[in-house]
Amino acid sequence: MASAAAAASLSSGAPAAQAQLPHVVIFPFMAKGHTIPLTHLAHLLRRRQLATVTFFTTPGNAAFIRTALSGADGVAVVELPFPDDHGATVPGLPRGAESAEALDSLSSFPAFVEAASLLLPRFEEALAAAHPHASAVVADALLHWAHAAAAARGVPTLAFFAANVLAHVVREACHRDNPAATLAGGTGAAAYAVPEFPDVQLSLADIPFPFDDPDLTAMASVREMDRKLGKAIAGSHGLIVNTFKALERRYIEHWNRHVGPRAWPLGPLCLARPPPPVSRARHGGESSPAAWMQWLDEKAADGRAVLYVALGTMVAVPGGQLSEVAGGLERSGLDFLWAVRPADADLGAGFEDRVRGRGVVVREWVDQWAVLWHGGVKGFLSHGGWNSVVESISAGVPLAVWPMSAEQPLNAKMVADELRVGIRVPAKDGVTGAAVLVKSEEIATVIKELITGEKGVEVARNMAALGAKAREAMEEGGSSWRAVEEMIAGLGRHQPA
Repeated sequence: MASAAAAASLSSGAPAAQAQLPHVVIFPFMAKGHTIPLTHLAHLLRRRQLATVTFFTTPGNAAFIRTALSGADGVAVVELPFPDDHGATVPGLPRGAESAEALDSLSSFPAFVEAASLLLPRFEEALAAAHPHASAVVADALLHWAHAAAAARGVPTLAFFAANVLAHVVREACHRDNPAATLAGGTGAAAYAVPEFPDVQLSLADIPFPFDDPDLTAMASVREMDRKLGKAIAGSHGLIVNTFKALERRYIEHWNRHVGPRAWPLGPLCLARPPPPVSRARHGGESSPAAWMQWLDEKAADGRAVLYVALGTMVAVPGGQLSEVAGGLERSGLDFLWAVRPADADLGAGFEDRVRGRGVVVREWVDQWAVLWHGGVKGFLSHGGWNSVVESISAGVPLAVWPMSAEQPLNAKMVADELRVGIRVPAKDGVTGAAVLVKSEEIATVIKELITGEKGVEVARNMAALGAKAREAMEEGGSSWRAVEEMIAGLGRHQPA
């Protein structure tokens, strides 16, 4: 463990050549979906020798981050402890919570974001002690106070938020137009056309949270959180986005010409690490593969296509809906690997016994990247979180996308309607925007179509082509390869005195 006070000596043993590199401090928000892409960014900067890197986190998240940074030589991890009993300091927050996954429900999320600001004194201490001086701080936009503190020291910041550029564009449009008021106001309008992109037609079900509520005074804490993250992005020297030009060219160009700050498409960041081997056992690895990886190997050897199912780590699937998912998987007759949250333990009496042999349920952290790269996985039933979408594209695995919250409906629309690399599972009523219970019959129909139907063949073909473009973007000379070099080179114009 490196304390904040010890940060000054973190790079003291670095070779002289490394000492000349920019020093980038990375500070992710304490949620796995926000953290994982930034660990991949650290791998990218170190593998290409573009910068030295220091990672800031809290003690409760440090072990996960150190594991994720394995192989990224020379990355220091500095632990910034929360004040004792911070959970009691901020109303609505479970005691001792250090990650979003530890929250009882999403209603506690704004309180957790607010609690993170208690780390400010420790962040300031660690940043002041950093040696060499930080050339830039890459911080999640939810850590808005870290952006302000770095700017006060003359250190430029690069904002990160775990969303695509389309989501940022639509957020700006929602602030300006409040489309939910029109769609929910009884005017008869079925869709809102984003003025800058008239072909992007959004129903009320597509409007991201919290903008799907037309009452601008509703959810005050969430809207205040959104205002602060927007200010952090606007005041930064750039916006790092886990995307690539061939995927979002028109949205990137619009953002850079008309909104700003400059968006840097550096992804897919998951490709900063080499694809995992098909099986550690086959490659003589030192550790045995997880049981579920061995099971995937067996299915691949039998020529069986497997559906991977993961519906996110933060939002709990309601019990009734969870039973419908289990029923849909059972009805489909497909082989599947289902990663469920430990809290989502009740899948119905006898379910796992009835699907034994063709279905595996995993209640531990799953290396999703390894699963998607496994040759036996032919489809992914996903909540449509942006990390999952990008990882699926990178691995060339077509999606059945089932949005649950946040900007996931936009991701689902992009996947199914614009990119045509997946099939959408409707999660809300398109007119009222109300959540609907998706029945097992509909789930079975969608996933069977993805794996065995004509539509599935089409989206698999499209996904294979898009995956090739993703990998090309990250290869030497590709658009993302060049973008990260240009971004780092620009730091020299903002060096602190």
